[in-house]
Amino acid sequence: MQVTKVLKLFAVAGLSLCAASIFAIEKTDLPSPFLAKYDAYRHDNNVGSAELSLKATSEDLYELKYSSKVSRFFLSDKRYETTLFSFSDGFITPVSYAFKRKGTGPNKSLNATFDNDSKTIIIKDKENLDWNGELDNQLFRIDISRQLAQGKNQFTYKFLNYRGQKRKYQIEVVGKETLQLPYGNVEAVKVKVNRESKKRQTFAWFAPSLDFVLVRLQQFKEGEEQGDIRLKTYQEL
Repeated sequence: MQVTKVLKLFAVAGLSLCAASIFAIEKTDLPSPFLAKYDAYRHDNNVGSAELSLKATSEDLYELKYSSKVSRFFLSDKRYETTLFSFSDGFITPVSYAFKRKGTGPNKSLNATFDNDSKTIIIKDKENLDWNGELDNQLFRIDISRQLAQGKNQFTYKFLNYRGQKRKYQIEVVGKETLQLPYGNVEAVKVKVNRESKKRQTFAWFAPSLDFVLVRLQQFKEGEEQGDIRLKTYQEL
């Protein structure tokens, strides 16, 4: 068993289902501020936990945070992502993004600032990139909620990932399902994340009854499950 596959997944819920659109997105309101906690699984074995939260820091500024702690045998992986962004006149605009990973193997980090004046993504200790409207690695987690609330079935995200690389995903609604989660039974919209690489498959579920919050995320690589996070608790802040 390649245990590191389990650990890498939760970079990737965050999974790196990650993403955000190349252009600012037309308004519906953001989800209400919340705190969601998840159990992490591989092949139905509990391997850790994850947490996602959204809160307002001022009238137009918001903070989105994700963290995961996963362990398997003697290996461990802890990941943290923090995004500061503005939401004004119906538009999401990233301000800064920070990623940190520690545990078995090399520790990694990324700090990026989105400079509106120079249209540049300023990345600490890396070459800066032209900013053509990309968002960061995790704003998809609340923007998909907005798109689904508008009844959209397909949309595309271009974003800066946690390695400081530009990437693109296409999101496609594939149906509705009733999920049995640690939280309880939930009706959810299932979406598929179509990547540039065909080796990985990611599916995510969002619950209309919970303001379209992410309630489950599952990833496969070459047909083998890498990991699965499932909602445990949800609280509006």
